[in-house]
Amino acid sequence: MLNSIRELVRYRGLLWMWVLREIKIRYKQSFLGAAWAVLQPLALMIIFSIVFTRLTQVPTTGIPYPLFSYVAVLPWTFLATSISFGVPSLINNLNLVTKIYFPREILPLGAIGASFFDYLIASSIFVLMLLFYRVQITSAILWLPVVLIIQIILIIGVTLLGSAIIIHYRDLRFIVPLGLQIWLYASPVIYPISLVPEEWRLLYRLNPMAGVISSYRQIILHGEPPLFESLMPSMIVGIIIFISGYFIFEKLETSFADLI
Repeated sequence: MLNSIRELVRYRGLLWMWVLREIKIRYKQSFLGAAWAVLQPLALMIIFSIVFTRLTQVPTTGIPYPLFSYVAVLPWTFLATSISFGVPSLINNLNLVTKIYFPREILPLGAIGASFFDYLIASSIFVLMLLFYRVQITSAILWLPVVLIIQIILIIGVTLLGSAIIIHYRDLRFIVPLGLQIWLYASPVIYPISLVPEEWRLLYRLNPMAGVISSYRQIILHGEPPLFESLMPSMIVGIIIFISGYFIFEKLETSFADLI
């Protein structure tokens, strides 16, 4: 794995060019262009706010529900978009995989990089929301890069694993959307972890996005450092998925050209 990472560093210029290509292709001949990066999480936030404030009440400990949901929708959209575009990236670029040598992980990583660009654009709306609701930012915001890095490690691991497996089992393209939908409701995007029964919380925290999302809320909305019992399982599980995903990707890489 270390040799593969060194090789990837050597090709960092190609990785950067591929990220830019993914961004351009994603919004080429699109009427709204990069505005779609904002509309998707914004639409989810509006729908969740209507459903869970008008039709039913979700406890948010005094936090306005639009803030409560959007701070979770942002990282969730980053995860879902990265996986949706990254998993089929090798199949969608079969001419490159079969004819030219380069580190194959550049293709899924390029999709993740483009999704991160969307994430940054959508975050601009969240900054405006923080100003509108007059949320006080504290020194706990210094924890934000730590949580983001944990999430990126998780995303890379899941995406590399999926992009390698889908070449062997094409049914995965049907499983990914279903899996993401189930994962969404199994994560505290629309509800707080406090609604999860106490006897299930230890198992629930094995979902790495549970700790990531709750940590974002803790840092930004509550102005406090993330809880150890929430963030630590996310970090451990995320690292395990990253190592496993990268290892399986490298192990199967030699068969990509033949199977595609």
